[in-house]
Amino acid sequence: MNIINDIKEAFNKANIVEKIIYINVFLFLITVLSVAFKSNFIIQWFALPTNFESFLYKPWTLISYAFIHERLLHILSNLLILYYIGNLFLDFFTKKQFLNFYFLGAIIGGIAFLTYNYFTVKNGAPLGGASAAVSTIFVAIATKIPRYAIQLRFIGSVELWVLAAIWVSMSILQLTNPDNGGAIAHLSGALFGFIYANQLQKGNDIGKWFENIINYFTNFIKPKKNSPLKTVYKSKGRYSKNDVSIPKQRKIDLILDKISKSGYESLTQEEKDFLFRAGKN
Repeated sequence: MNIINDIKEAFNKANIVEKIIYINVFLFLITVLSVAFKSNFIIQWFALPTNFESFLYKPWTLISYAFIHERLLHILSNLLILYYIGNLFLDFFTKKQFLNFYFLGAIIGGIAFLTYNYFTVKNGAPLGGASAAVSTIFVAIATKIPRYAIQLRFIGSVELWVLAAIWVSMSILQLTNPDNGGAIAHLSGALFGFIYANQLQKGNDIGKWFENIINYFTNFIKPKKNSPLKTVYKSKGRYSKNDVSIPKQRKIDLILDKISKSGYESLTQEEKDFLFRAGKN
């Protein structure tokens, strides 16, 4: 019981990236156990089928497939990238935007997979894995801060856009495989990440509708509590909580612009410290 309590406590303390990772690991273990007992239940009901008619009977697979992995190497590669890149993503985007990118990237990848198989009459394996969602996150943050340098052991400093290009190139190479529907999904997720990040920089949040849907169901499910009486103090002038964050956000935007143009190393130590503190809030 202590182990279960420790896991629950770790999950509750985790940030949104780590929670997504925990869910993927948990479902991977369930999938491995089901295969060990010679059951195909998890793959049959939660992976995305190649046949569109089968999908109509299991529409939830358009999202659930992004949490289903069969191979250890597959989940390791996805979750290692998601851990490092996802946490970097949270330094420049909000938690809700992370969920928008992740789930919409998975949905776009799934739709591309279904469409491709429908028109090419493919009968390959069902789609499973977080690669499309991870590709969305990876390309989005590389679009936001392409010159951000990451220190890699035995290699040195590598800019983020180079790493993202290598990641996408691996999916392009997979197009040569006979069963290449998965590569189509990955590349579609990557393209969506690029478009979404670009639109955000222009002030257009094309994933806001998805966030609104999540908020609606979250508020609907959440039990209503009787709000306690509050003491209201009058002030001489109008005050808004958001007023405090405006100068801070402006400074963050200026620092991000500087990174985009000249790279992370061009920042002063004060700017680095400020960006680090802002990412922790």
